[in-house]
Amino acid sequence: MTPTYTRALIVGAGPGLSAALARLLAADGLKVGLAARDVGKLDALAAETGAAVHACDATRPDEVEALFARMEPALGGSPDVVVYNASGRLRGPVVDLDPAAVAQAVMVSAYGGFLVAQAAARRMLPHRHGAILLTGASASLKGFAGSAPFAMGKFALRGLGQSLARELQPQGIHVAHIVVDGAIRNPARAPEPADAPDSHLDPDAIARAYRDLLRQDRSAWTSELELRPWLERF
Repeated sequence: MTPTYTRALIVGAGPGLSAALARLLAADGLKVGLAARDVGKLDALAAETGAAVHACDATRPDEVEALFARMEPALGGSPDVVVYNASGRLRGPVVDLDPAAVAQAVMVSAYGGFLVAQAAARRMLPHRHGAILLTGASASLKGFAGSAPFAMGKFALRGLGQSLARELQPQGIHVAHIVVDGAIRNPARAPEPADAPDSHLDPDAIARAYRDLLRQDRSAWTSELELRPWLERF
């Protein structure tokens, strides 16, 4: 059976992947909700897609609950697609890292994902229907020098996705962790080299991969997907 989804919530929304996904889902007829700590950056996207917008710090349980309570009337019901795109990025030599900043980075990448997935699952389980998509990165699979906090958070998010898939998929909820293994195209900030076209991931192409997950028959659900540009070194 191929599920039909009608309402989507993207947490950690911003330009790039989140914007591409919001546009694609809205074009497919889904009502879209967007959440971020800074909602000012979402004004143009909300106007373009008709999305509902709500400020949320995903590391705070009270704010996550308030987000879902706000989105239910705004979307005409609980979201049946929830995407967690928030990440805590912190770089530096391990001996110089501020422990409090490390804790916050891991909270954003992993604990926030737990809170959002928990709130989503509580609303999806009575209907035995829904999809929870967790956005990972290269750091979900390999830790890089000078980037320990990001790897810690993304490794944890991947573990969360594996546990949720085993627990929730038999109850009708599709859970997938997506490894975005490479830089996402952003011409304004990091143009691709002229001699290496398509060396960065196209956000619209990533969004289509997410949509493909939502269109899968439950007899063959994907629980983890790796996406990388064709020039990415393995």
